[in-house]
Amino acid sequence: MSGAATDPWTRGVYRLCRVGVWFGGLLFILASIIVCIEVVIRKTIGASIGGADELSGYALAIASAWAYGFALLERAHIRIDTLYAVLPTRLAAICDILAVTSFLGFFCLISRYALEVLLQTIDLGSRSMTPLQTPLVIPQALWFAGLCVVILAGFLLTVRSAILFATGDIAACRQLIGSRSAKDEIDEELAVQAVQRNGEAEGQVRP
Repeated sequence: MSGAATDPWTRGVYRLCRVGVWFGGLLFILASIIVCIEVVIRKTIGASIGGADELSGYALAIASAWAYGFALLERAHIRIDTLYAVLPTRLAAICDILAVTSFLGFFCLISRYALEVLLQTIDLGSRSMTPLQTPLVIPQALWFAGLCVVILAGFLLTVRSAILFATGDIAACRQLIGSRSAKDEIDEELAVQAVQRNGEAEGQVRP
């Protein structure tokens, strides 16, 4: 289990991000259903329900924004750790803190321009130039909310990891923001399989 899921500082935002990820997954499923219906209608009767590509684009943007924070808390973002793996523990922890801080700064910059776009959309009452005439404030607000959660998660991780490092709890710091090793991934997979085997064994025991 990710350190962010159990740490008191990040437990709440972890749950929020998890809900956001489930919401994003649901959007992908709905978008896929709409696209399938669109393809079938076009192939059978040559008509179109319209807006399938537009809704898919909204789903991708919203789901991605909410997934960034969850991936950060789960330490699932791709990192180049060729040298990281051989660094001393304290130096590796410093690199982790710098990485999270840089991540936070990057998303603060993105969110600043995202807010400008959203405010302009609200001011102009913009709608999409499509048959759906979608009020753009809806997908943009959900997209911006996801980016705000990313910033919140990044801020909490940065502050919490800095405190852990300053107090000498390097192991907890790396558990919270460190790059996941091959051993971490193997241990997690073994834990999942153990839970599945226990569930299957309980099912066989029951009459």
